[in-house]
Amino acid sequence: MQILLDNADFASRMLQQVANGLTKGSVYALVAVGYTMVYGVLALINFAHSDVYMLGAYFAYYPARWLGYMPDTAEKPKAPFWLMGMAFLGAMAACAFIGALIERLAYRPLRNASRLAALITAIGVSIFLQNVGQMAFGADPKSFPRYVDQSSVNLGVISVGNTSILIIVVAFLMMAALHLFVQKTRTGAAMRACAHDMKTARLMGINVDATISITFALGSAMAAVGGILVAMDQPRLTPTMGLLMGLKAFVAAVLGGIGSIPGAALGGILLGVAESLVGGLWDTTYAEAVSFVVLIVVLLVKPSGLLGRAGREKV
Repeated sequence: MQILLDNADFASRMLQQVANGLTKGSVYALVAVGYTMVYGVLALINFAHSDVYMLGAYFAYYPARWLGYMPDTAEKPKAPFWLMGMAFLGAMAACAFIGALIERLAYRPLRNASRLAALITAIGVSIFLQNVGQMAFGADPKSFPRYVDQSSVNLGVISVGNTSILIIVVAFLMMAALHLFVQKTRTGAAMRACAHDMKTARLMGINVDATISITFALGSAMAAVGGILVAMDQPRLTPTMGLLMGLKAFVAAVLGGIGSIPGAALGGILLGVAESLVGGLWDTTYAEAVSFVVLIVVLLVKPSGLLGRAGREKV
């Protein structure tokens, strides 16, 4: 009987960690989508993408503060629903513009340069945005406004926060909409054509520069949503909050197959669940290392990722 009780307790703990992992993995997937879209078109790892994620959270923070929903008291009044909607849309639009601006000013002049030059530039843009964030927002942590009253929902043997449910639902809706956009629209077809062969796409009359800018804008909008969702669940903002998230999202993109939107979603979910299982059932000190162990294993066993396709290098 004791063995049965122990097994049941272990199973419930494992289910709880899987639920927690789905929440983390959904955000990883949202941010990973930006990496995978840019890499699919330009074969470039945009390390500045994680800092756009940080900017998205701040863009949703300041409107609430300016409108008086962030007083210096212990009890923060709940921001109205319309403000939450405006925060999402405004942050997505602002980050989409910044993403397109980064591509225009930093990456487009290096379109024909070596990949090493573009990679170093991406790292430089990331450091630049972090320092601009510290100067503009301050280095001290900030508390995110209360857009949603946090509560728990019991689903059998597991308990899930309402913000966790919101994160999972919004993340999957956004990724499904993006996948349909890429697969069913003319702009999406142009993005896929540029990813397949940019020179041929240009000869066929596709505006390659505009298509690449749209790719950066869409990926940056996804990152903004991820930043807001994480801030709603863990309301602590810093200018360097995107650093570790960016690394994990990059691992998720590689795990799923960089260049594949469904692969980014799958990689993010698997990575989030793996981290939660290790941290919850074994030791939290090893949870952060899971991402990098997974990256090494994937690169050794299947470099193209779970849903990626191995291809020949075009020269």
